[in-house]
Amino acid sequence: MLLVLLSMSVVLTIVLSILARSTVDIGVSSRSEESVRAFSAAEAGIEQALVAGPLSGTLANDATFDAKVTDFSSAVTEFVLPSSLYSGESATVWFVSHDADGNLSCADGNCFKGKRIKVCWGKENTPDNTDKTPAIEVSIIYLTSPGVYTTAQIARAVVDPNDSRNNTNKFSDDDGGICTLGDQSFAFNKTISFGGGGGFKISPASIYMNVNGLQLARISFLYNTEGHPVYVKVFPVGGSSLPAQGVAINSSGVSGSSTRKVEVIRGFKELPGIFENAVFSQEGITK
Repeated sequence: MLLVLLSMSVVLTIVLSILARSTVDIGVSSRSEESVRAFSAAEAGIEQALVAGPLSGTLANDATFDAKVTDFSSAVTEFVLPSSLYSGESATVWFVSHDADGNLSCADGNCFKGKRIKVCWGKENTPDNTDKTPAIEVSIIYLTSPGVYTTAQIARAVVDPNDSRNNTNKFSDDDGGICTLGDQSFAFNKTISFGGGGGFKISPASIYMNVNGLQLARISFLYNTEGHPVYVKVFPVGGSSLPAQGVAINSSGVSGSSTRKVEVIRGFKELPGIFENAVFSQEGITK
């Protein structure tokens, strides 16, 4: 009888252990499945918001999403670009607003005017003396007659922190030191004055001191094989600031007890960077 009781106790312990483990595994599997559903719902919210704007909804698997759309870096004078850049890649900083249809417009009064722009780039402690040290090209597109796009002009500045290399490529040197935004530091920086300095000048001054003269800045990276962040600061006049640089879509997906969030930054439409290095004409090209 004693042996039977002992045997039953051992068997019961094993059975209970297996049941407990099975219950835990089922719970983990259930939460994992809910997590996947919640993430899928958040992604679905992103896709819906890209097409239809902010909205909420329920999917076939009963998961729900809530997608919100807000302006990205609107009414600020400094911000970090949403993605790092490799050599050959470009990013755009808009000086003019966009209307609901995505067209350039200063009707809302939120267009930038100012005298200079500061660009900081490179991960902290990036060396300035290697063949992979990132150099930048900053192209400012402006209108000599505000609002008249047939008067578009471009001014370029090229900056290379590598002293031995810029003796050959004739790029200007950076300003030295580091710059910081919050807890993020950048290895190199350059302040570009629109009124002149380093061979860079936008003329006349009324262009950058009035609304709808400055249009955009294109920042392109050279030499680096590793992605580097970019921080931009502008110096406005007359209380102006930068307009929205795009939209931020934040989508939250819920399934059961699991919640997942996804954020996507969508910039405004722009020409690919290759067009900055191509010859094009509205008419036929003749020698």
